[in-house]
Order: sequence, then structure tokens, then C-alpha cells
Amino acid sequence: MAKIEFLGPINKEPINIEINHLSELKNLFEDDPSLKEWISCSAIAVNDKLVSNLNLSVSKNDKITLLPPVCGG
Repeated sequence: MAKIEFLGPINKEPINIEINHLSELKNLFEDDPSLKEWISCSAIAVNDKLVSNLNLSVSKNDKITLLPPVCGG
């Protein structure tokens, strides 16, 4: 199972999921209002590398990280 980590203000514990492509995250989080808002505005990293292609295949050992937008000084 791939592991998803949520950084910053998302404030959720990591979860393990079974997906084949990153594009499945949107459907997976559709039923969770607290995650649904973040999936559309967050950057996504797979194994600590930012990705822009949501059709990327995911393996069971991958670490997926949701990186919400932040501001600060």
C-alpha cells in the first residue's frame, strides 16, 4: 500500500491506500470534505519529488505527500 502524508494545515495522520494512479486521489478524497478542499490546491510529491502528472503510476512502496499552499515570512 502507498502511504499518504499530509503536511501543514491539513492536519491529518498519514494513511495507507491502494491506488494505481495519482488521479485516483481525487475520487478517494471525494467523501471527506476536509480533504476534498486540499486536493485541488495542494502540490503533490511522490517519494519526495514534486509531480504534475496525475496519471503517474503508484506502487505499493511509494510515499505520496500533499503539500498545501502556505504563506509566511
